[in-house]
Amino acid sequence: MLTFEAPKELNLKVLNFLYDDEELKFRFLTDLCGAHFPDLKEKELAVVYHLHNLVDNVRIRFKVFANINKPDVYTATGLFSSANWMERETYDFYGINFVGHPNLKRILNVDEMDYFPMRKQYPLEDQTRVDKDDEMFGRGGTIGYGTEKTDHGTIVESEKHNVGQDIV
Repeated sequence: MLTFEAPKELNLKVLNFLYDDEELKFRFLTDLCGAHFPDLKEKELAVVYHLHNLVDNVRIRFKVFANINKPDVYTATGLFSSANWMERETYDFYGINFVGHPNLKRILNVDEMDYFPMRKQYPLEDQTRVDKDDEMFGRGGTIGYGTEKTDHGTIVESEKHNVGQDIV
């Protein structure tokens, strides 16, 4: 899929051009989502537009990047009404402020949240915890199949030989 990026200040001009051009005809917004790249300084947050030309069955991906300290991007709701809820979801999870959006508010998280959960700002779960078992989270399935601890370590695939009990 063809992917390109433009400065965030030009996102509406690019989207309008792709929509209005008689040869390109990208008039369907398939998806709009956010992404967080903490290692890209001054470009930590991205808005990704997936556009579709339904006549020629061609798809493209268009990205704009924003600084995490000023995550303002112009709204695409004037061009694509479907952008409304997708921008609200992107704001809800990444904190990207869509300037000019008619009703930008949280839709999946509670209003009291003072953070954006999809940003990679928090440590991953501590893998050394002993109070959790993979069986509790649907990983594994039978005792003795990749999760059974023995004196010499965990049973591996080659050592299973149909041993273990089904978990009810």
